[in-house]
Amino acid sequence: MPTPALHSAVLDAVGRAVTSGDVAPGTPLTLEAIGTQHGVSRTVAREVMRMLEGLGLVRSRRRVGLVVLPMTEWNVLDPRVIRWRLAGPGRDDQLRTLTELRHAVEPLAAAGAARHASDDERAELLDLAARMRVLGDRGDLAEFLDLDIRLHELLLRASGNEMFGALAAVIAEVLTGRTHLGLMPASPVPEALEQHEAVAHAVAHGDAPAAEAAMAALVGEVRRALDATTADAGTP
Repeated sequence: MPTPALHSAVLDAVGRAVTSGDVAPGTPLTLEAIGTQHGVSRTVAREVMRMLEGLGLVRSRRRVGLVVLPMTEWNVLDPRVIRWRLAGPGRDDQLRTLTELRHAVEPLAAAGAARHASDDERAELLDLAARMRVLGDRGDLAEFLDLDIRLHELLLRASGNEMFGALAAVIAEVLTGRTHLGLMPASPVPEALEQHEAVAHAVAHGDAPAAEAAMAALVGEVRRALDATTADAGTP
């Protein structure tokens, strides 16, 4: 019986090939070709193609079989699609669009959390921000990332808006991707630590305008840093 790890490996390989553009939209894909290329059974190839179809990367067409779809059809908010795109040549564009999504959503989510978070959630946000300060000063990026993901997830889920809450996995993938791609400083900059603390304190005190402003400043700094990194990369 095929192992989940085997399914995952083939899914990642084909998913990256499609999202990177190595396999162009309109290209037909057959179970035989997938099986031969990756050394897997027809059963595994069929399951992989079923999962890709669920992600909007391929579609079954009469008399043609499965064909690759353009990006306009992809489930671009699925964490797997985000991960594949971050690993490909379109990384900068993916980071830009994800950061713009954060800029549009997270300030409003922080304001919502200031209005709707429970006492336990407010206390946890303060604790997370305080621990992030300690880890940031120490330069412990691995554990800092875990806490950062939790803080942003908590804000989204405590916002009172289920649509924002559904984006928690997307934001986690962005934060993880920036770290793993080496796009984070060796130690969090003091301004970022202060902004995380400002967001947590504003939410804890129920100050929605302050929470929104602090999160806008935080995500705005991320956007500026990304723009600077992209500009530097394009400089001869």
